[in-house]
Amino acid sequence: MSNDVPETGFTGVAAVLFGLIFLLIAWDLVEDFSHGTGGLHVTLEFAVLLLAACGGALLARRAYVARASLRALQRDLEQVRGDSMRWRQDSRALIEGLSLAIQHQFEEWKLTAAESEVALLLLKGLSLKEIAALRATSERTVREQARSVYRKADLGGRSALSAWFLEDLLLPPAP
Repeated sequence: MSNDVPETGFTGVAAVLFGLIFLLIAWDLVEDFSHGTGGLHVTLEFAVLLLAACGGALLARRAYVARASLRALQRDLEQVRGDSMRWRQDSRALIEGLSLAIQHQFEEWKLTAAESEVALLLLKGLSLKEIAALRATSERTVREQARSVYRKADLGGRSALSAWFLEDLLLPPAP
């Protein structure tokens, strides 16, 4: 979670504790007055009572703001999820077509199944280390498979591989 939104549970508990402190001090002040205690002792307890009230109010306000921020973030997240889902549904045929075209090109380059998997993960932007972890193999093996992909495709590296597939997708709109 973002640092902008405090942990609402802790803040709420702290506000309740300040409220309890406030009640205990108020009860003690009533007891002190009933026994005739006065002077500096009562003044100090009254000051602590005010501080506890202020602390509780500040924490309660912070908890309220945090909950409101959290609700707003949850609404935003749902909006983004909905937008993403609509984009995927609207683009499904295009994505499937692109996926088939990529696989066809891998076959044209005569990539092995392992090389095809590495090439696809490279296109997705994963690092060699991430690909190695995902495939449960060494980074050296993945590096060699990537080199083999670039050699078979006659490309200079990862950027050229990505550009080979994306260049025509990123054309400016026709006038």
